[in-house]
Amino acid sequence: MSTQESKRKKELAGFQQVIDYRFDDLSLLDTALTHSSYTANRNEVLEHNERLEFLGDSILSMIVSQYIFKSCKEMAEGQLTRVRANIVCEQSLHEAAEKIKLGKYLAISKGEELTGGRTRPSILADAFEALIAAIYLDGGLSKAKTFVLDILKGTIQQAIQNKIISDYKSFIQEHIQKNSQGKISYKLLSEEGPDHSKTFDMAIMLDDTILGTGSGNSKKEAQQAAAKDAIEKLGLENE
Repeated sequence: MSTQESKRKKELAGFQQVIDYRFDDLSLLDTALTHSSYTANRNEVLEHNERLEFLGDSILSMIVSQYIFKSCKEMAEGQLTRVRANIVCEQSLHEAAEKIKLGKYLAISKGEELTGGRTRPSILADAFEALIAAIYLDGGLSKAKTFVLDILKGTIQQAIQNKIISDYKSFIQEHIQKNSQGKISYKLLSEEGPDHSKTFDMAIMLDDTILGTGSGNSKKEAQQAAAKDAIEKLGLENE
């Protein structure tokens, strides 16, 4: 076993302790935590997590659908659909991935890492879905269900209680308009990196006052991050 393989095995062992699940087939976990950028331009043939992500998306949706169907007997189809959408969205899955420090264990390219790949919401959300699929293939639906409902239990309850904000920009805009507090705008603070992988820093402004700041790989993503920062600083999450 090479030094690199030994190091990776230790990383995966550590991650299994974090998620409280031990794989019989460790290669499934390794694939779930391997981003496509890591496999590009390598001599050896390596699998990445995109196929597992495809499967994990369906498994996650089924588990969440079954849970809220049984738990929320008073909800009509439209309400159930809305609740599920808030649970399985990129934002919620990104937060779940951060909770288990998934980014720390990702195999990604140096270039992707230098541009913030380990914390990028889309990459972490996709890897989280791939992880669900890996657990399902390794241990069956029961194990996958236990993992999903344990990690997402807080998110599920917040979604049922309609406490999840899926669009931070719209939420804070409505709050400011409702309270006639002034005019919201967004200001580009900086942008860095090559054209194909830029990072934008944005500020959300109330007239001339900065309410929050945020970063993202697009201006839209950075604006959402800035709006989220403002909502947290203003203590509006539970309104």
